[in-house]
Amino acid sequence: MRFDATGKVSLDHIYTRPDPRAYFSVLRTLDYGVPQQAKPYFAKLIQEYRETRQVAAPKVLDIGCSYGVNAALLKYDVTMDELYARYGDAGADDGADDGADADPLAREALLARDRELARLRRPAHRTRFTGLDPSGAALSYALEAGFLDDAVHADLEQHDPTPRQRTQLAGTDLVISTGCLGYVTERTLLRVVRAQDGNRPWMAHFVLRMFPFHTVERALAGFGYRTVRVEEVFKQRRFASGAEQRLVLDTMSAAGVDARGLETEGWLYAQLHLSRPSEEPDSPAHRGDTTPPHEVNRERN
Repeated sequence: MRFDATGKVSLDHIYTRPDPRAYFSVLRTLDYGVPQQAKPYFAKLIQEYRETRQVAAPKVLDIGCSYGVNAALLKYDVTMDELYARYGDAGADDGADDGADADPLAREALLARDRELARLRRPAHRTRFTGLDPSGAALSYALEAGFLDDAVHADLEQHDPTPRQRTQLAGTDLVISTGCLGYVTERTLLRVVRAQDGNRPWMAHFVLRMFPFHTVERALAGFGYRTVRVEEVFKQRRFASGAEQRLVLDTMSAAGVDARGLETEGWLYAQLHLSRPSEEPDSPAHRGDTTPPHEVNRERN
């Protein structure tokens, strides 16, 4: 079992397979569930943006999107449990050998089934999803399956977007992520903001508590953002081993983060940070309210 510099177990191999079977098979054993917990918050923000900005089909940029999981959850109202069953039971592909290709026939069968999902569960309101990820294989699958509407294959930590990538990023209304910040930093977020030519998209990031957010918050403040942290904490996944837990707890202790009652109990936890232009009011979502805006209005009438 290999660990990265933060102490977390390295799962890089599950993000580079031609289809999502290894991703879901491995993460299922760790009870990974933060996209499911993020879903009502993201849905709330998308609906709020749609109604307050009068944008019929908001464009959402999912940073670190891998196989388009957040897009699938939001566009087709599936659950993580459904996705685990969908791919985890579809045949073994543990991704242990990065050089090996998955069975192309199995991949095509999965894609055909996913396209049927998109046909049968057309959402009432359209949302456009663009994925940003360094894994070309994961992006390719998410695009072919119909989860993503566009994909940006780039590492914006290391490089400015190309002219084509800048065009793809332009017009973003909301920026979301579930777990990549900490590895992705303010460098990526600021390059996304600069690609908007003056527009400032709303942002919602689920960030592991082991990673400080203050450098990101300061950088966004320089572009006129105000960030609010939701007080609730969210279970990301179980530790893969006692060794991983010990290493992560050491990292958290060095960063001055109190892990008692949370990470000490065997789970990695995330917190939600909401950022939007400072002149705009906070979203009700920062108080944990995930009731759709039209439902709120109905209750007040």
